[in-house]
Parts: sequence; structure tokens; C-alpha cells
Amino acid sequence: MAYTAPPTPRLVQSPVFVLSSVRSGSTLLRVLLNSHSRIRAPHEMHLRTLHVRLSRDFTGEAMKALELDRAELEHLLRDRVLHRELVRSGKDVIVDKTPPNTLIWPRLHRCWPQARHILLLRHPGAVIASLTDRRKDPDHPAIRAEVLGHAEKLEEARQNLDAYVVTYEDLTADPERATRGLCAYLGVPWEPTMLEYGNRDHGAFRPQLGDWSRTIRSGRIQPARVADPGQELPPRPAEIARAWGYTAG
Repeated sequence: MAYTAPPTPRLVQSPVFVLSSVRSGSTLLRVLLNSHSRIRAPHEMHLRTLHVRLSRDFTGEAMKALELDRAELEHLLRDRVLHRELVRSGKDVIVDKTPPNTLIWPRLHRCWPQARHILLLRHPGAVIASLTDRRKDPDHPAIRAEVLGHAEKLEEARQNLDAYVVTYEDLTADPERATRGLCAYLGVPWEPTMLEYGNRDHGAFRPQLGDWSRTIRSGRIQPARVADPGQELPPRPAEIARAWGYTAG
């Protein structure tokens, strides 16, 4: 039987993970949170792509003698990255909003049992439309499969985690109310400057690190594009949309 190491105490006990699909407003949420004096929300960190390689036959045994295995070594590495960025920022709370984290939420929960989770939902039909418009030669079946894959994991997380749920539609329609609720969940006072994210430095907006569109670079919160009421979703995405409180045909 393969050895499983016991969990090691974390440097960051309670990080915050935004779980969302792509094209669901996670970059907007990031910059709103990052505009708070106590919250550090950097670009997409892609922690799940940081891996450890045990390069010699004896390395595993050496780590086992220290009560470590490859998975726990990766947890230590990822935790240290979060801790370094949190200390570097001088803030109290760190947020990672990388959308593919949604696909590995069970491992995040295993690594950080005390983590806090924000589920950022958007109507699946609107996500499909946004992805279709974004891609030069859209593969429609692949896009629908991608959106469904994220939606399934989001629904799974919603059912299993004690998470705070907010929709992209609510975030853009009433950002003050939405951010007040988020601040209450995170245990920090609300700050009106959060809504003026364009006045803060959030780093470069560029591909692979988050949204880089003209909309996010405008520095202003803009209305969400709603789902086309005439668009008919396949049965499973429609079922999930209804579970999230949306109308779906």
C-alpha cells in the first residue's frame, strides 16, 4: 500500500479560494477584493500546476522518514507560495481566484481544511455565449462540454462546502451590497474604495493570468451580459442553472 503522509501545519491556515467557471467575472471580483486594505487578491496563481518530482529511487523513502509524500510536499510548496505573497503584501487575507481550482476543490479542501470558499456563479448560457464570442474559431460542442465540466464541479462544491455564494449578475447589478456581504463573510469591514478598483494597481491584465479585456481595463464595474432567453440549454446545464436560481429552458 502506498504511503500517505499526515497533514503538516499550514503557514496560511485559512486562505480564500474563489471557485468559478471561466468567463464568470472572477477577475472583476479579484480586483474589487484586492482594492481592500486588508485583502490581497493577486492574479491567477495556478497553484495546481506546481508539482514536486522525486527524482531518485531513494527520494520517496527519504521523505517518508520525514513523514512526507509527494502530495504533502506539493501542499507545502503551494502553502509557502501563498504565505510569501501574503507577507509581501502586508495584508491579512489572501485570495486565489484561478478558475481551474474549481476542478480540484477536493484537493484544496484536503490541503487547507480551514480554507474559506467563495462560489461565484454565472448563468451557464451566458458563460457559453461569452466563450463563443471570445474564441476566433469556436468549437461549440467543446465549449458546451467545458462549461458543463466547470458547472458540475461548482455544483458539487456548492453541495459539499460551507461556501459563500454570489452571482456575477448580482455583483455587477449591486456591487456595494455584494461586496458588503463578502466582507462580512471574510471578517473585514467594508470599504467604499473597493468599488473604485480602477484607482488601484492590480498588476498587468494579460492572458493566462486572468481577464485582459477592455471591459476589465476600463476600471469601472459594468453590467453583466445576461443569457439569451431564446437560447435552449442541454438538459444537464439547464438543470444546474435552475438549481442556482436561474431561469433555463
